[in-house]
Amino acid sequence: MNKKILIVDDDPRNIFALKLTLKARGFKIESCTMAQEAIQILDKNLGIDLVLMDMMMPEMDGYEAVKIIRKTHNIKHIPVIAVTAQAMEEDRQKCLDAGAQDYVKKPIDVDQLLNAIEKLL
Repeated sequence: MNKKILIVDDDPRNIFALKLTLKARGFKIESCTMAQEAIQILDKNLGIDLVLMDMMMPEMDGYEAVKIIRKTHNIKHIPVIAVTAQAMEEDRQKCLDAGAQDYVKKPIDVDQLLNAIEKLL
């Protein structure tokens, strides 16, 4: 597939599981555990095609990070899928309002995640 995905999650176990799943399907993976670091990675223009953003992180949460991404000229076009344990309809809407293009709840349903990625890439 040759597409590169940035996984942002404060739990290394989630990153590990997502990396295994996505690499097995041909994606290239970058990852980090902090939202501020994700913005720096995106700003370096490393060819990231899509971001999987955990919404509940310390320091800067995913909502704030997505808002910054959407306001930053050279990275605002990169699709973001919100990944969160918050599963209520208003939580989904909050993710979309922040600027995410899609929403996947934890625990992650792999088929749902792959459908969301395929739709955006």
